[in-house]
Amino acid sequence: MKRFSSVLLPLTTAVIFLIVWHSLVRLSGSDLFPTPMEVVKGIQELFEKGLLLKYIVASLFRVSWGFGLAVLVGVPLGLILGWFKPAFQALNPMIQILRPISPIAWIPVAILWFGIDDTAPVFLIFLASVFPITVSSMAAVQNMQLVYLRAAQNFGIKGPQLFRRVILPAALPQIITGIRIALGIAWLVVVAAEMIAVNSGLGYLIIDARNAGKRYDLVVAGMVMIGLIGLVLDLLIRQLEKFDEVKWGYGQR
Repeated sequence: MKRFSSVLLPLTTAVIFLIVWHSLVRLSGSDLFPTPMEVVKGIQELFEKGLLLKYIVASLFRVSWGFGLAVLVGVPLGLILGWFKPAFQALNPMIQILRPISPIAWIPVAILWFGIDDTAPVFLIFLASVFPITVSSMAAVQNMQLVYLRAAQNFGIKGPQLFRRVILPAALPQIITGIRIALGIAWLVVVAAEMIAVNSGLGYLIIDARNAGKRYDLVVAGMVMIGLIGLVLDLLIRQLEKFDEVKWGYGQR
């Protein structure tokens, strides 16, 4: 019954949303904003032209590289800063200065440094993702319960073994949460970057459809695909919560 509700309730909400969307467009008499069926036809048109898969792959490629690099840098850096106080005191002020700067503000700099190719959006995605991951990893270590460390000390665990067997497992639940947040930000940034810095991807699709004859059915089609892919990516990341090394931190659900 629980599994049935988890499927039925979202589907019911989606159907209601589509009905309201269609009704509002018809009542407004708008010729520009598309109905759900017109958006579906737009997605079909993109698919038949071979553009839909091409743009999705381009966006996922950039997100994979930028986000992957952010995880590889952010998690170890956060663990180090959370554990070693001198490193925290030295680097945390710089992180807190850079972190509030919108990745969009870096677009002119990225284009200046890397030109109009995939490197620019990958750089922007990395910047957008690395700070949430670093801060969440750092906070996870700093907020770790002392009972874990005391138990490890009683068993003589220290050095690299302490990190591998105690600190990392204790911090993993909060790190996974930070990674989920960072992935959502990365997906937002790739769309914005593609509107300016490259000529492919879902972000480019939206701005190109807007400029080329005001094809708002394709604009909304791009938005729908961005939302659906974002949902799938979040569901994939949430699968990490099912591992025994992480599941303990989320309680019983």
